[in-house]
Amino acid sequence: MKVRSPLEVYKFLPQTNCGECGFDTCMSFAAHIIDRSVKPENCPPLIRDAEKDAKIKKKLEQLQALTSPEIAEVVIGVGDSAVKIGGEDVIHRHEMTYFNPTAFFYDVWDTMSEKDLEEKCRKVVEFRKFYVGKFLTLDGIAVRCTSNNPDTYKSVVEKVASYGKPMVLVALNPDCMRAALESVADKRPLIYAATESNWKEFLKLALEFNVPVAIRAKDLDTLKSLAVTFKEAGVKDIVLDPVTEPLGEGLKGTFERVVNLRRTAILGEDKDIAFPIMVTPISAWLIEGDEVEKAYWETVLGSMFIVKYADIMIFRSLEPYSVIPTVTLRFNIYTDPRTPVQVDPGLREINNPTPDSPVFITTNFALTYYTVESDLTSAGISCYLLVLNTEGLGVEVSVAGGQFTAGKVKELMEETKIAEKVNHKYLVIPGLAARLQGAIEDETGWTVKVGPMDSGRIKGWLETNWPPK
Repeated sequence: MKVRSPLEVYKFLPQTNCGECGFDTCMSFAAHIIDRSVKPENCPPLIRDAEKDAKIKKKLEQLQALTSPEIAEVVIGVGDSAVKIGGEDVIHRHEMTYFNPTAFFYDVWDTMSEKDLEEKCRKVVEFRKFYVGKFLTLDGIAVRCTSNNPDTYKSVVEKVASYGKPMVLVALNPDCMRAALESVADKRPLIYAATESNWKEFLKLALEFNVPVAIRAKDLDTLKSLAVTFKEAGVKDIVLDPVTEPLGEGLKGTFERVVNLRRTAILGEDKDIAFPIMVTPISAWLIEGDEVEKAYWETVLGSMFIVKYADIMIFRSLEPYSVIPTVTLRFNIYTDPRTPVQVDPGLREINNPTPDSPVFITTNFALTYYTVESDLTSAGISCYLLVLNTEGLGVEVSVAGGQFTAGKVKELMEETKIAEKVNHKYLVIPGLAARLQGAIEDETGWTVKVGPMDSGRIKGWLETNWPPK
């Protein structure tokens, strides 16, 4: 049974609070083991003692086993652009969190025109969508072999590799795959796919070039058998593809296979299938219809399996109406439910404020902050915006829970020295914090104006309330 709390981890540690790990206490170190920012082997005393004492060594090994993820973690690519897939511990996000977001790869093929190839690779590399304080990006490029020519495929793979993104090499022909790996194996691509008909050749390639490999089979017994064969041969980095079918009974079967794999791996503790899962929404392009319809179904498939256990996906469409829903959903699903998304507290200057500009205050809950900041900026309102640390909670919740208080507002105003930046003493608070008006006035000595509940109405509110009369 995996450990789930710092207290459980703490029992395995030296409990001396020596600080050699970089943390003040062993309990703090234990908490960071749980959130995976450190590993048990980052405790120097534990490692030293394990080298001298067999019992402590066994204890260390036990802790490593108890804190390692249920699903194996596989790295695709190298350097800063490398992506981690798998590494999950739970069936349901609310039990703890999901750790490694579903990796999105977009397909190109070796018979594309050079212009189309460059255009699509550039779009994948340059895609950036700002959302709740972060830029959402795409992970990599899947290079399909449609020429069945080793030299052609090798040449195109080399061009794609120059863009610096992780790659999935898609070629069932072992000769084509070998030609590509001879050039780009050091980029650590995922090779796709080993099947019942070519698994021997792909096993040799995975071992020779030391790259992760995807195993593809619709029958789960066959998939497991192939995974065991590769694992026992020494291949550690395995991805399972249970075959994606886009419609009707086929889609139902795909869903059942994916859920079965993940539930059996975690709840059944079957390590033979405890590997990342690949789903291919690109299969929607086999459906009859025009490009918009196919892109629509591709997005539907992607959305379905982002929620249900896909660790890596291959897409085709780069149209905004297809990409933005999936990258947004992925961000939301893989946000840690234990920690609200928040921004740094402090003071923001919006649209070059002057000493006569109004002063607003909001919370550091990211969704609240970016909504308010966007509304102020787009309305052309020149102002100061105080951002209060409410531990990532919104206005109404933080007022009720005691994270938004008059005392904290006073501390923030003193820390930011807002009084030195304006020639007035007026503070505008959100409408949902109206009940704090009197307390804030008593604490700060400023006159508090209650603004609208919706920041989109601030511009209209200012027309009748600013400057104060």
